[in-house]
Amino acid sequence: MINPNLLKSPISRATLLAGACFLAIVPFFWCGNPSGHDFEFHTFSWMEVLSQWKHGIIYPRWAALAHWGYGEARFLFYPPASWTLGAALGAVLPWKTVPGAYCFLALLLAAASMYLLARQWLSPPDALFAAAFYALNPYHLLIVYWRSAYAELLAAALLPLLVRTLLRITDGAGNDAGVRPTLTLSLILAAAWLTNEPAAILIHYSAAALVLFLALTGTKPVAVRIVLRTALAILLGAGLAAFYLLPAFYEQSWVNLGEVLAPGVRAQDNFLFTTIADPDHNRFNLLVSTMALAEILALIFATCLTRIQQTKEKDKKKEKQCRAWIILSSWGAVTVLLMLKASYWFWQHLPELRFVQLPFRWLLCMNAALAILLALATKRWSVRVAIFAILLSALLISGHRFRPPWWEKAADFHDMSKAIADGSGYEGTDEYVPAGDDASELNKTLPPISDDSGAPIRSKIQAWEPTEKHFTVHTAAKQNITVRLFSYPAFEVTVNGKPTATSKTDDTGLIVIPVDAGDNDIRIHFRVTNDRLLGDIVSLISLSVLVIAWFCGSSLTRRVTHSPQKKSAIA
Repeated sequence: MINPNLLKSPISRATLLAGACFLAIVPFFWCGNPSGHDFEFHTFSWMEVLSQWKHGIIYPRWAALAHWGYGEARFLFYPPASWTLGAALGAVLPWKTVPGAYCFLALLLAAASMYLLARQWLSPPDALFAAAFYALNPYHLLIVYWRSAYAELLAAALLPLLVRTLLRITDGAGNDAGVRPTLTLSLILAAAWLTNEPAAILIHYSAAALVLFLALTGTKPVAVRIVLRTALAILLGAGLAAFYLLPAFYEQSWVNLGEVLAPGVRAQDNFLFTTIADPDHNRFNLLVSTMALAEILALIFATCLTRIQQTKEKDKKKEKQCRAWIILSSWGAVTVLLMLKASYWFWQHLPELRFVQLPFRWLLCMNAALAILLALATKRWSVRVAIFAILLSALLISGHRFRPPWWEKAADFHDMSKAIADGSGYEGTDEYVPAGDDASELNKTLPPISDDSGAPIRSKIQAWEPTEKHFTVHTAAKQNITVRLFSYPAFEVTVNGKPTATSKTDDTGLIVIPVDAGDNDIRIHFRVTNDRLLGDIVSLISLSVLVIAWFCGSSLTRRVTHSPQKKSAIA
C-alpha cells in the first residue's frame, strides 16, 4: 500500500508517476535506442522538420530529402503533433537521446490523463496505480521497444481525457452545466486528428460507443444532451483541425495513398493469431497476439471480479463504480471483438475503419478500460504487482522467443543526421509518392539538372531549398531538362519569369521543363494550394468560435448560477 502522506501534494503524485515512466526507458541508457518498425520514418521526419525550421519554414508540407532528395508529400499527409514534438526535442537535445525523451514525455502524459480519469471513481492511491499501469501497460511497451509508433503512443494520452469529458457532459451539473465540456471534447477530437490518423479513427469510434453506453444508462434528456453535444464537438473538432484535414483529404488523389492498404498491413492480415506468406510478419503477429491474449484474460478477470464485489456491497460510491463497470466493460468488450477475425464484416463496411490497418491497435483503447477495472477489482498491491508482472512476462518472453528488439547506437544517429546535413537524404515512403510514380526506379546518382539521357547540364544553382529551387541553365538549342524532383501538382514552375507548363518522366515522374536556346532562369516553387488556404480559413473561424463560446459560455453560466432566482431556489 502506498503511504497516503506521499500523495498529499500534486508534486508528490507527479514525481511518483514520472519515476514510474522513467523506468520504462532505463534500458535505453545501456542498450541504445530500440529500432522498431517506424523508427527511421519518425527519426528522419524529426530531423528534416528541424532542418526546415532553420530555413524559416514553420509548418513543413514537402519532405524534400525523402527518397534520397527526390522528395515526397509526407508532412502534408502525416499529422504534425509527433514530428513537431520530436523536432522540438532535437533542437535542444542530442539526437541519440531524443527517442527516449519523447517516449518518456508521451508515457507521462498518458499517466497524467489516466490519473485525472481514475479520480472520478478511485482514491488517490488506487488512481495512482491505474495511471502507472496505463502508462506502462504491455502494449505501450510494445510500441516503445518493437514498433516505434511514436505518434500512436502520443495519442494514448487522449483516451482517458475523452472518457472524462464525456462523463462531464453526461452529468451536466454545477460547473459542467455550461458549454466548456463540449468545447473541451472538440479540442480532444481535434488533437486526435493532429496526432495520428488511425488513433483518431479509434478515438472517434470509441466516442460513439461510449456515447451509446452513456445514453442507454441515463435518462432521455441525458441521452439527447450527450448525443447532440458530442455531434457538435465532432464537427468543431474537425473544423479546428481543418488546416491539416482538408489538404490531406483533397490531395489524397495526388499520391499513392492506396499503399497504406497493401498486403501485410490490411486488417485481414493482422487479426490476432493470423498468418500470411511472410515469416517476419507472422513472428511479430505471434508476439503481439500472445501479449494481447494475456491482456484480454486480465480484462475478463478484472471485469468479473469487479462485478462480484459490486453485488456484495451497495452504497452510493458503489453505485457510481457500477456505472463505471458498465461503461468500461462494454467498451473493453467491443475492442476485444474488433481484434478478432469474427469482426471482419465491420472492418469492411464501417466508414474509414479499414484505415486503422492493424486490429491490434484497439489495445490502445482496451488498456484504458483495463487500467480502471483492474484498480476497481484488486485492492491489495501484492495482487496488482503480480498481475502486472504476469503481463510483462508474457511480453518479454514472447518478445525474446519470437522477435527480439533491434537497437540503434550513437553512431547510427550520427549517420542519419549527416544524411540530413549534406542533403543526401533518406529512404522515403511509397504512399506519399506522387500518384503513378515508382520510387523503386529512382537513380541515386542522378545530377540535380540533367538532360533526357541523365547527363548533367551546364547550370548554376542559385538556391536549392526544401520548397524553392532557383537555377540557371544555358543550352545550345531548344530542349527538355529533367530536375531531380518528383512532379507534384503543388509545384509552380517559371522560366524567365513566365509560368511554364511541365511534363514528367515515365515511371519515375520527375519534373521535365522545356527551355529555349540560350540562358534560362528557372524557379520551382511549392505554392499554397486553394485547399490549404481554405483549410487555414476554416481552422481560424473554428478557433474564433471556440474562444468566443468558451468565454461567453462561462460568463453566462456564472450569471445563471448567481442569479436571484437560483439563490431563491437553493434557499
